[in-house]
Amino acid sequence: MRWRAYGEHAALLDCDSLAQTIAAHATVSAARPSGIAELVPGARSLLVAETPGSGALAAVRDLLSGADLEHPPDGEPREITLDVTYDGEDLELVAQDAGVSIEDVVRLHTDAVYTVAFTGFAPGFGYLTGLPEPLRQPRLSSPRTRVPPGSVGIAGEFTGVYPRVSPGGWRLIGHTRTVLFDPRADPPALLAPGDRVRFRSAG
Repeated sequence: MRWRAYGEHAALLDCDSLAQTIAAHATVSAARPSGIAELVPGARSLLVAETPGSGALAAVRDLLSGADLEHPPDGEPREITLDVTYDGEDLELVAQDAGVSIEDVVRLHTDAVYTVAFTGFAPGFGYLTGLPEPLRQPRLSSPRTRVPPGSVGIAGEFTGVYPRVSPGGWRLIGHTRTVLFDPRADPPALLAPGDRVRFRSAG
């Protein structure tokens, strides 16, 4: 791992892998040194911002330098269940490429427990890890120009839900009516890094 300055009151930790990022985020979140203003994980990085004069950045550096990131703390993550209707346009394609039935795709997707690794792409969009190996498939060769809000997709090692209408190249397997982002809510985004997520078939 390598630290880089990120403005006057923040630092960016470059990580070797997504797993290391998740472990670093979990370690800092569990300890929560005084003076941390914000923690923002990415695919291979962790941004740490401090309250000016708090010394939080130094505390985080010391914490992670001695941490066992192979065995990060479990903490007490929120658990969120999303009801999904599995009727996505790419459901049959996913089943064919996985060599299983459509029913097996639904079972595999709903049996797993996912972790919000980081957020991005659009407000409220969470990149969820924990996708079963048969469902780890590439993005579409030609992205769609319009993906409806609530669409549940898979791409590579991730699954996620489109919070609003947008272009997208993930393979769509279903949709949920749950609102992922509401600017009037507090907080606006339903999902946050570290949350545990389950998908439940709504029939």
